[in-house]
Amino acid sequence: MEPIGTMIREELERQERSVTWFARKLSCDRSNVYRLFQKHSVDTALLGRISVILGRDFFAELSENLPVAIRRVSQSDTCVSK
Repeated sequence: MEPIGTMIREELERQERSVTWFARKLSCDRSNVYRLFQKHSVDTALLGRISVILGRDFFAELSENLPVAIRRVSQSDTCVSK
């Protein structure tokens, strides 16, 4: 699964929006936006705001990948008996 920060950055680029525009919409500094692009996880409230601002349901996309992630975990999950 692609890191959420990368997904957000790619969507911003796809829409041809600037980091300055995005920072203004989020009411934060540009440096915070650049840090956001590096993140592998984001607070759900923040992700909700980002989804509204960019008009893209990141929650739906992340949940589509959930069954694959669950299968990977359950396949590698082993019990250690004593």
